[in-house]
Amino acid sequence: MLSRIICLFALNLCLSGLAVTAVCQTKQASEAEKWREDLAVMAARMEATHKNLYHSVTREDFAAAVKKLDARIPSLPRHRIIVEMMRIVAMVGDGHTNIYPTRDQKIGFHSLPVKLYLFSDGMFIRAAERKYADIVGARVVKIGSVGVDEAVARAGEIVGHDNEMGVRFFAPVLLAMPEVLEALGLSYSVERASLTVEKDGKQRVVELPAAGPVEMTAADTDLSWVLKEGWVDMRENAPETLWLRDPKNMFWFEYLRESKVVYAQINQIGNKGDESLASFSKRLFDFVDANPVDKLVVDLRLDRGGNGSLLTPLEIAMVKSKIDQRGKLFILTGRSTWSAAQFLLDWAERYTNAIFVGEPSASRGNAYGDSRRITLPNSGVTARASVYYWQDWHPTDARPWSAPEITAELSSAEYASGRDPALRAALEFRARPTLAEVLDNAVTAGGGEMAAKRFREFRSDRVNKYADAEQPLLEAGQRLLNEKKPDQALLLFRLVQELNPRSYSGHYAAGVANAELGKKEEAAKDLKRALELYPRNFDVTSLIEKLNR
Repeated sequence: MLSRIICLFALNLCLSGLAVTAVCQTKQASEAEKWREDLAVMAARMEATHKNLYHSVTREDFAAAVKKLDARIPSLPRHRIIVEMMRIVAMVGDGHTNIYPTRDQKIGFHSLPVKLYLFSDGMFIRAAERKYADIVGARVVKIGSVGVDEAVARAGEIVGHDNEMGVRFFAPVLLAMPEVLEALGLSYSVERASLTVEKDGKQRVVELPAAGPVEMTAADTDLSWVLKEGWVDMRENAPETLWLRDPKNMFWFEYLRESKVVYAQINQIGNKGDESLASFSKRLFDFVDANPVDKLVVDLRLDRGGNGSLLTPLEIAMVKSKIDQRGKLFILTGRSTWSAAQFLLDWAERYTNAIFVGEPSASRGNAYGDSRRITLPNSGVTARASVYYWQDWHPTDARPWSAPEITAELSSAEYASGRDPALRAALEFRARPTLAEVLDNAVTAGGGEMAAKRFREFRSDRVNKYADAEQPLLEAGQRLLNEKKPDQALLLFRLVQELNPRSYSGHYAAGVANAELGKKEEAAKDLKRALELYPRNFDVTSLIEKLNR
C-alpha cells in the first residue's frame, strides 16, 4: 500500500513538472524493460517450442516484427503492447498458436455490454445487457468510423487461426473489447466505444461503456451461445432449437420419431464423468441399428476439440453401421468445428459416405496443433505455440478447410426465430448430381468450355457456395488431358488456381497442360509457383528439366 502511495505521489509530481522527472523516467524505463524482456522470452520460446514456427511467416519477417515492437514499447500503453504481441503471434499462421484474452485472466481486458455475431447477412448485436435491450437485433454498420468488413479484417490480423472461419469465430469477440478497439484504431478510448447500428430501417450511433472483465471461455466447447442472466438475446422468445438446447452436455442424442431421424450432438471430444465417448458411441449406434432410422445427423458445430485419441470407437461404429450410406448419414459443421473435431471430419471424409452440411470447418486436415503454454516472466501473460503437425490429408492438399457439400449458413432472422437451416437441409436432403458428375457430363457434351460454364452455374447456387471443387475440376481436366485436349483442360486448371491460389495441384496441372501445348514460358511460370508451394517435388523438377533441354 505504501509503495502504491509513493508511486502515485511521484506520478503527480511528474505531471506537475517538478524535479522528480528522473524518478518517473526510471519507473517508465523499468516497465518498458520488463515488457521488452517478455517480448524477447516470447519470441525465443516460441521458436524453441513450435514444431515449425516459420511454416507461414519467414524468419526475417518475424524477427523484424519483434524488433519493431521492441523499439515501440516505451511509447505504448500496456493494452497496445499486448495487442501487438497478439499480432506477432498470429503471424505464425495457425490457430493453436495464439494469445487470446478470453483464455488468459492476466491480460485483464474488458468487454462492452453486448455480444456480436457475424450472421450470413452481416454483423448483428446478438445479445446485450438488459439496459441496452433496444439495440438487440440491430445490424452493426460501423465500429467507430470504420465499416464492419474493415474492422473484421483488422481483428483478423491479431487472431491465431487456421483459416478464415477462425476469424469469423473470434473477430466478433475481439471487436467487443474496448482495449482491442482502441489498439486497432476503432475507438479513441479504452473506456467506451461507438457503434453505428441499423434497426427497423433507421440508423443511429450508440455509445457503449466498458463493462466487466472479458468472460473466460471453455477450451473445447463453444459456450458463447448460452443465454446470460440479466441479458436480452435475439432468440429468447423463439422456440427451442436442438443445436442450442444443451451446449454444456458433452454428447447426447435424441430420436425424432416422426421423421425417423436420430440427432446426435457431440460438443467435445472427451469423456464425461458418467459415460465415456466409447460407451456413448456404442449406445448411439446400437440404437440406430436396432430401430427404424432413416437418417443420422451428427452435429459438430459447437465442438472445438478435445482428446483426438478417443475417437477410434466412434469412427469404427460409424463405418460399421447400416446408416453409413449416402443420403442417410450427415455431419453438421461450422466455424466452431476445430482441433480434434477436425480429426473426425478428416476420417469421415475418407472412410464414410457422410454428407457435410453447414459452414466450413475452422481447421483443415494438414495443420499444426496441440499447443503448449509459454508464460511470460513479468506480465504473466500466456502465449501458446503448436508442438505437432497433423497430416491427415495428402501432403499436396492445400484446401483451407473441410467444406460442406451443402452450404447452410445461419441468418439473423433464422436465429431470432429459432430456425436451424443446417438441420433443415439435412432433413430435407434429396439426391442430386454431385459436382464430379456435373463436370463429367459437361465434358462429354461440350468439352472444357461447357464444363467451365456448368461449374460457374453450380457455384452460383448458394447451396454450393463452399462445396469442394478442386478435386472434381482436376479430375475433369485430367480426362481432357487424356483425350489430348490440353487447351480445354487448361480452362479447368485455371479455375482451380482461381479458387485456391495456394493449390500446388492447380499450378502443377496447368504447367503440364502448357507444356503439352508447347508454351514453355507459361509452363515454367506455373511450375515455378508449384515448386514454391511444394519445394523439392520430384514431378515438378523433372518436368522443368525436360522443358529446359
